[in-house]
Amino acid sequence: MVNPMNARIYRCGFPALASAIASAALLFCVLGCKSAPPSAVSASETTPPHVDAPAVAANADTPAPPAAAPATFTAYGPLVAEQQADVGAERDGRIVSIAVEIGDRVRTGQLLAQLDDRMLQANCAAQKARIAAAQAEVRDWKAEQESARADLHRADALLAGHILSQESWEVAKYKVDETTAQVDRYQSEQMAAEAELNATQVALDQSRIVAPFDGVVGRVSARPDQQVKQGDNLFWVTAEAPLRVLFTVPESAMRKFTVGAALDLTTPDYPGLRQAGHVLRLSPVIDPASASIQVIGAVDRPSPLLKPGMSMQIRLAP
Repeated sequence: MVNPMNARIYRCGFPALASAIASAALLFCVLGCKSAPPSAVSASETTPPHVDAPAVAANADTPAPPAAAPATFTAYGPLVAEQQADVGAERDGRIVSIAVEIGDRVRTGQLLAQLDDRMLQANCAAQKARIAAAQAEVRDWKAEQESARADLHRADALLAGHILSQESWEVAKYKVDETTAQVDRYQSEQMAAEAELNATQVALDQSRIVAPFDGVVGRVSARPDQQVKQGDNLFWVTAEAPLRVLFTVPESAMRKFTVGAALDLTTPDYPGLRQAGHVLRLSPVIDPASASIQVIGAVDRPSPLLKPGMSMQIRLAP
């Protein structure tokens, strides 16, 4: 049996409770729409913005394409030796003998050819005889000079003591002057003969045509009994080492050719031969006519196959 009082409370409290629950639910929904949970806000604030990765990173395993090879420059030039010389006659004369042929190796001072020197030898002997005679005369007159000076010294003492006349003293003085003049005369003759002998010795040395340095004979223009004049070229001698290569480089490529830069040398005479080298010297000026610069390269450890005069191809070593 329901208490009438409770029934009234039940009827009056249920609608109020329902209204309160509905209001609380509505408030919760409104607050939920206006603010996110703290964890959600923190996550959104700390997450960095999305950035697309570079294409390189996406293809990190793919090898990069090879770089374009730099353009190579090829120069051409002759192979030369450090020392090369034309050897000629230093005086007029007739060739009486030739001591070498093309291809012979020679040493410094070695005889290449001989000029006729018989007249010079005779002159040399005559001048030596003149020198010997002048020296003998000088010795004799010097002895006379010493004796005359001793006589004059005694005459001075006698003249001072009024024992010797003035005339006798003058004779003693004249003798000293005469012997002194004779000594000077023959000394002059001796000096003249010695000067002529020296000139004859020089001509004798010039009769011997010799190699100026160690090398090989590359050309012979002389023949026996040939009459030659001073300055005529008779031989060409070249050293075999060190070898150099001469070439020019255009102004546009000269920055690549620095002193010490490695070179790769080849020659059409021996297609399979490759020779190492390096830039030895550079000209300090550019030729305005050709807009190029002169370069001298050194050949490192040259092959015996290489000869002066060969044409070489020059490239910068990789």
